[in-house]
Amino acid sequence: MVTAPAPARPPTAVRVTPSAVLLTLAGVLFVVYPVVRPQGDATSAGAAAAFSSPAWVVAHLAAVAGFVLVGLAMRSFGRAAEITWWVGAGLVLPYYGAEVFALHVLGQRMAGEQLMEVAEAVRLGPAAAVVFVAGLVALAVAGVLVAVRKGAAGVPFAIAMVGFLPQFFADPEIRIAHGVLLGIGLVLLARRTLRR
Repeated sequence: MVTAPAPARPPTAVRVTPSAVLLTLAGVLFVVYPVVRPQGDATSAGAAAAFSSPAWVVAHLAAVAGFVLVGLAMRSFGRAAEITWWVGAGLVLPYYGAEVFALHVLGQRMAGEQLMEVAEAVRLGPAAAVVFVAGLVALAVAGVLVAVRKGAAGVPFAIAMVGFLPQFFADPEIRIAHGVLLGIGLVLLARRTLRR
């Protein structure tokens, strides 16, 4: 007895969601951030060149846009993650504004030890430091909430968000690797938001 072959299954259509687009763009921007960012600001000799460079502005604005784009996509990952992300982003973005605009202008007008002292006061003033760290903690919590909700696909994103604060104290290569990990994590999450 000859049986007819089973009918071929039609290909599954994939619909790209707005969240997938936003997360993918954010992933690219979070890779751009450490790759484009001038790394010479750790020394007084390199700080003026780093701060005054147009690449300094581009890199930090890429991170700012990345935080906003992830926030716009967070609805896909639950209310708690969305609210926690926006609280964290709201606390972190003023610090990035100081990095983008204040340090850029200071780098154009100052040099040497005086620049380093003023830059340290901008970055590590008590209010700035507390608000920035609180924001990064909230973003880390949001990352963990996403991983809890999305499982394995959310783990790289959660690891990158938990590691966001420590990477600031690492060498440039580690900071770039962190940006790549975050980018990969966001692309994996973007794939989870595709609709079949």
